[in-house]
Amino acid sequence: MPAKIRLSRHGKKGHAYYHIVVADQRASRDGKFIEKIGSYDPNTNPATIVLDVDKAHSWLKKGAQPTDTMRAILSYKGVLLKDHLERGVKKGALTEDQATAKFNDWVATKEGKVAEKKNRLANSKVTDLESRMAAEVKANEAKANVVAKKRAAATAKPVAEAEAEEGTEAVVEQSPIDAFSNEGAAAESTEENPA
Repeated sequence: MPAKIRLSRHGKKGHAYYHIVVADQRASRDGKFIEKIGSYDPNTNPATIVLDVDKAHSWLKKGAQPTDTMRAILSYKGVLLKDHLERGVKKGALTEDQATAKFNDWVATKEGKVAEKKNRLANSKVTDLESRMAAEVKANEAKANVVAKKRAAATAKPVAEAEAEEGTEAVVEQSPIDAFSNEGAAAESTEENPA
């Protein structure tokens, strides 16, 4: 029975997470499995991978074949490096202590890179939020200035109209039509009274 190290899909549509399982090659994707050795959540940034490195390594030694995606995950978590170093120990190129030290150094470096990426992403979120807030404040100030100018112009018009009305009440001017009709009335009255 050929065994595979592969992903078993769970979760809802559009938000899947996976169990890392060792299963018979002929079993369905989400069906029966021999052993669950971890989980993988690609919805976080960086992706959350929980893996029992020793179990995965023992299954690799037993001949279980990882799928392409699982090969990448095993490489990311250092299982393939551990297998490589163990083969070097068997050949006599390294001692057990040297292999363990190399593996522990690699794991520490990898965890440092992941932590650095998490910090960088968190800082970029904060700076992005701050820049968006500053841009929003500037936009609100610009809108407030436009509204203030419109209100000032709207209040200035009635004041100017009121001043213009006061000026027309103080000086009663006759329109040209009224002036013409008054001149005509005066002329008629002089013609009737020739005295």
